[in-house]
Amino acid sequence: PRHKCGNQKSCAQNHFAFKIISGAANVVGPSICFDDMVLMSSVKNNIGRGLNIALVNGTSGQLLKVDTFDMYSG
Repeated sequence: PRHKCGNQKSCAQNHFAFKIISGAANVVGPSICFDDMVLMSSVKNNIGRGLNIALVNGTSGQLLKVDTFDMYSG
């Protein structure tokens, strides 16, 4: 069976599924999937070098904001 965000197991009732992939240098970009919806990825063109963060409401699952913080350039 297929599980949300491509995880190996299903989440318990009233829980959200998520998957975070850190990427690999300049070859594979990072991605963030939440409850079977890709929030950040190279395909969406909303990732950057450094920390990629998605702020999600923990009760409703609503995406509030995505942003990147470049830790290399300061």
